[in-house]
Amino acid sequence: MIQFGIDRLLAEPELRRPLEGKRVALLAHPASLTADLTHSLDALVAAGLNVTAVFGPQHGVRGDLQDNMMESPDETDPVHGVPVFSLYGEVRRPTGQSMHTFDVLLFDLQDLGCRIYTFITTLLYVLEAAAEHGKQVWVLDRPNPAGRPVEGTTLLPGWESFVGAGPMPMRHGLTLGELGHWFVDHFGLNVDYRMIGMTGYDPDAAPSHGWPLGKRIWVNPSPNAPNLWMARAYAGTVMLEGTTLSEGRGTTRPLELFGAPDIDARAVMAEMARIAPDWLAGCRLRDCWFQPTFHKHVGELCSGVQIHAEAPFYDHKEFRPWRLQALAFKAIRRLYPDYPLWRDFPYEYVFDKLAIDVINGGPALREWVDDAEAAPGDLDALASPDEAAWMEVRRPHLRY
Repeated sequence: MIQFGIDRLLAEPELRRPLEGKRVALLAHPASLTADLTHSLDALVAAGLNVTAVFGPQHGVRGDLQDNMMESPDETDPVHGVPVFSLYGEVRRPTGQSMHTFDVLLFDLQDLGCRIYTFITTLLYVLEAAAEHGKQVWVLDRPNPAGRPVEGTTLLPGWESFVGAGPMPMRHGLTLGELGHWFVDHFGLNVDYRMIGMTGYDPDAAPSHGWPLGKRIWVNPSPNAPNLWMARAYAGTVMLEGTTLSEGRGTTRPLELFGAPDIDARAVMAEMARIAPDWLAGCRLRDCWFQPTFHKHVGELCSGVQIHAEAPFYDHKEFRPWRLQALAFKAIRRLYPDYPLWRDFPYEYVFDKLAIDVINGGPALREWVDDAEAAPGDLDALASPDEAAWMEVRRPHLRY
């Protein structure tokens, strides 16, 4: 039987005992649920904890805001009457005023296992604020649905952003609780940090390889994270946000597919197979058509490719979504040399760099795509040492 951190906290009185007499804050979103789908806020209040504040990450406590850079306001919880502080609005770091409303902050977010997913950065900012104000932070741990595999280049110094908290590759292979331990160690934070770990969790167990398939319900942690298959592909498909290609926002399968009105998806797939057939392993690609109802190419018929990272085509050890998506960009660049691939717009509060570079924590991937002479082995030569180094760095922080 698997128990997430919130379930253990509720089931084991000795875990809750240090919270007695303390003012407790909760950082949560729609996927902050117990095993019986009770929201963590309701469950903690029902358990008798003195919840005095709630914090919401990007997309809000309710998860109601679709796109990036859509800010949530501060408000009052309509059921429990406590203040709700937005960490994706006027501020992205907790203010001194909000830090004075609690003694212990319970961090209970479902993550996707990708550096760019902003809940990671929110955890770092909360830990830094807690260190400054002498507060405790407890992560109520949840699975990393992408599992243990590591992929991508390491974020370069000077490229830190709200989608790049620190020097890790795109796909880091840690749970949020484990990441908290790494943050405390790497940044030398003097903070009272605790992780309420899961029981019965094996991140390498088939067929789920990270998510307890058939044992826990998937609830969107953000509006465009609708299922496990998206979570598996996300470390690659998130790069589409830095391009003019649609990532499927405005369809029912966002971040599982990509396309545009002016590409030939079948030709792109054929070119991908010609350039680096090994990078297509572990999944199945299918050409498709879609018409976004909002966002990029709204109302236009797009020729697209869907990535099927699910049984019977899924191989957890072979699937490399970051390389797969990079290969798609390379194929488009070779088929259409002058294609306006890179989207130049303010991305997650960075205004002076190309979004694709912010996403990757440096320019290396874009430069590899745009270099007509660069081969798959050249990108491997950049990423493989970083991946191997991260495997060693994270080893002391693994708890499962």
